Amino acid sequence: MRYRVRHRTTYSYDEDVNDSLGIGHLVPRTLPWQQVTSYDVTVSPAPGDLSHDIDYYGNVATYFQVTEPHRKLEIEATSEVEVETAVYDDAALAVPWDRALPLRDPELPDAWRFTDFALPSALAEQTDEARLYAATSLVRGRPVGEAVSDLMHRINADFRYDKTATTVTSTVEDIFAKGAGVCQDFAHLTLACLRSHGLAARYVSGYLATQPPPGRERLVGADASHAWVGIWLPTTGEWLAIDPTNNQWADDRYVTVAWGRDYGDVPPVKGVIFTEAKKSTLRVSVDVAPV
Repeated sequence: MRYRVRHRTTYSYDEDVNDSLGIGHLVPRTLPWQQVTSYDVTVSPAPGDLSHDIDYYGNVATYFQVTEPHRKLEIEATSEVEVETAVYDDAALAVPWDRALPLRDPELPDAWRFTDFALPSALAEQTDEARLYAATSLVRGRPVGEAVSDLMHRINADFRYDKTATTVTSTVEDIFAKGAGVCQDFAHLTLACLRSHGLAARYVSGYLATQPPPGRERLVGADASHAWVGIWLPTTGEWLAIDPTNNQWADDRYVTVAWGRDYGDVPPVKGVIFTEAKKSTLRVSVDVAPV
């Protein structure tokens, strides 16, 4: 599938902002199953500085600074990408999950590179509740593909999608207490469950096709940035991409932008402003249309 992606973020303030410094993860990654044919990031008012760099995890990070006084700041990213459905090695999926643990078996190929994805992170704490919840799926000796898929099915069945239940700072404990959340929360919960048993799992940020191909259902979360999870398969170095929000493996409707330990590593836009404004509003619009 080929998609044209547009992501617009607009901040409005009740007083002038004299200086705005920001960083965004808005440019899709080039991957074996995803090719980026073009991209552009614009900022209004025009920034005095705008540049792209590659961060620790290989994501494209966009930096900008606007020093012109303004009460509205708009960041728009556009890109065209070609996406295929990733194909995984059957033997890699059949490896017992308890033989895919980089911290317990440092002799696994490239295990040292992915140990941080098996450790706790600020938004994906390895709580006792997460460990016990995951234990039902992670039965010793069970194939990793089957085990993580079962966990995905259970999370989708046991937790409801509710945009009002959580915030961007909600913890794993909050998600269990509410029994609900959004894609970011479902991803963090999945990470906590998997990592608490030693698996390496990463938070993936990206988009879903807003207008699905004919005959295919529209997925939850297609009206904004989406989040899912990748699980390391050590025998091949592949990462199995699962989406607990929609209860499926990622396919050619998923546009991958960035990955990290959790949302805190790869928010679409974050920054610092210098102002005496007391109020601000944020509007985000996303469109991922098949070309």
